[in-house]
Amino acid sequence: MYRSVRSRFAGWLAEARTSAAGARLPASAAEVMALAALLLAAVGNSRLWALLPAALALGLLAWTWREGSVSAEPSVVARILLLACAYVLGAVHGSLDPALAGGVAVAALAVLSEPLLAAVSDAVYPVSANLPGSGSRPDRRPNTSGVALVNGGAVLVALVCAFNNISGVIALAAATAALGLALFTGLQALTRVRARRSSETKLHAALTAYEPVFLVHWDAPAGTAYQLAMWLPYLERLGKKFFVLVRSQTTFHEVVGLTKAPVVLRMGLHQLDDVISPSLRAAFYVNTATMNNHVVRYTNLTHIQLNHGDSDKVPSHNPVFRVYDKNFVAGQAAIDRFAANGVSMPAEMFTIVGRPQVENVAIATGPIASVANPRVLYAPTWAGFYADSNYSSLLVGYDIVKALVARGCSVVFRPHPYSRRSAELTRECERIRTLLAGDRRASGRPHVFGAEAEVAMTVADCFNASDAMVSDVSSVVAEYLYSEKPFVMVAVSVPADQFPAAFPIARAGYVIDAYRGRLQGLDAALDDLLGSDPLAATRRELKKYYLGDIPADRYAQRFLDEASRYL
Repeated sequence: MYRSVRSRFAGWLAEARTSAAGARLPASAAEVMALAALLLAAVGNSRLWALLPAALALGLLAWTWREGSVSAEPSVVARILLLACAYVLGAVHGSLDPALAGGVAVAALAVLSEPLLAAVSDAVYPVSANLPGSGSRPDRRPNTSGVALVNGGAVLVALVCAFNNISGVIALAAATAALGLALFTGLQALTRVRARRSSETKLHAALTAYEPVFLVHWDAPAGTAYQLAMWLPYLERLGKKFFVLVRSQTTFHEVVGLTKAPVVLRMGLHQLDDVISPSLRAAFYVNTATMNNHVVRYTNLTHIQLNHGDSDKVPSHNPVFRVYDKNFVAGQAAIDRFAANGVSMPAEMFTIVGRPQVENVAIATGPIASVANPRVLYAPTWAGFYADSNYSSLLVGYDIVKALVARGCSVVFRPHPYSRRSAELTRECERIRTLLAGDRRASGRPHVFGAEAEVAMTVADCFNASDAMVSDVSSVVAEYLYSEKPFVMVAVSVPADQFPAAFPIARAGYVIDAYRGRLQGLDAALDDLLGSDPLAATRRELKKYYLGDIPADRYAQRFLDEASRYL
């Protein structure tokens, strides 16, 4: 914790030194205004000279704290300067009230305690959940943001008393309350740090006694729990003890809500030895996060990559898959994809297990032309982390959905969860939801969108609720292939005539050209999708290639059997 405290103070000092250079513009401007208020209070002929800059400083501080995003450190300097302004106003423009002076001093102590309090609070984090014998789970971090807000209130009270020549007793009372809250929060943080350390001392023994057979390592940005959630039911069906190892507090809290299995948080590389218990045989991964390397180094385990989707996207043939002992893939298409893109991997590194998540996907019972009022799933992907993995059709999605509605279709709209990370894609999603809401009111068509499609329904539910689909280069296309229902793919990264060569699964679907934002071939693709459907036989052939030649009645069992071999 000493290192954490030292780095916290070093960071605060560095920020104080660099804020004038514009590191954080609102906080920097608040410091400038607070300094101006102090100087004008000292040299001005009236208290009012300092009023405007002081008010501006307070307003800028409020701006930095908007929407509950309170960061105490950038405002420490500004608030100390404002307290000094309050003291000078009392000393220069009137007889200094001892109570006001005391209030200023106590409020300054409360404000200056914030960096130390934040450092101690950083040392509060959970260690495990659902693990017998590991001790009580430490609560979340104390509310240091609340302390900063109360301290800001004490500063405001001191300024009001100073400007209006009001008795400083009010300022002293407010400052005392603020300091009391800071001390209480600090004591609370120290108590929780002790609880965390107690849990850590028991962790290795608790895991050893629990005797897990495998672990699941997961590290990902916030809001990505679907990667793990899709695999947890099947890992639980293995009937072996396991735990989920996560690397951040955010992922810890997300996973605790997904499973009753033990969840263990280890943030640092040096903390991992405590969790590699003697009973462990294997480690599973559901993405290619950099921190996976921290666990792959344990050569006594078999490391198995499951991945959270199988598609023709660039990330699906990333050379990083070579680091795992085994890559469980959906079908032969995944293996051929690596070779086709120059990623050489021996055959023994792969095991075809299908995509167990599609076991409950219903297979089409008849041709789409026999459906009077077809329902079409529009499931666009997101923009990706990098330009070469941006396959999202959302920028032309409104026109696609509008064309479907014009044909009398009802629509299930389920965008990728990451779409909300882009303001532009978020706006397009809202445009589509507004269009569907308006048409539902006007025509009564049973469109499904918003929380109903994105939260209440699973991906498989959306598949089963549709008769056809429009999507992008995405794992949902391969999974939809299991249903044998027709689908359209939107060509965004390359022109339509080059699309099947770049993304072979497009041979089973109809293609809309949206290269460089120009929508072409929409009507022709929808004619085939909703009419004669000439690619029905091709879909049945590619289904085995992409999803494995596995009997439907034992489809998920293939994964369970293959995984059990390593346990």
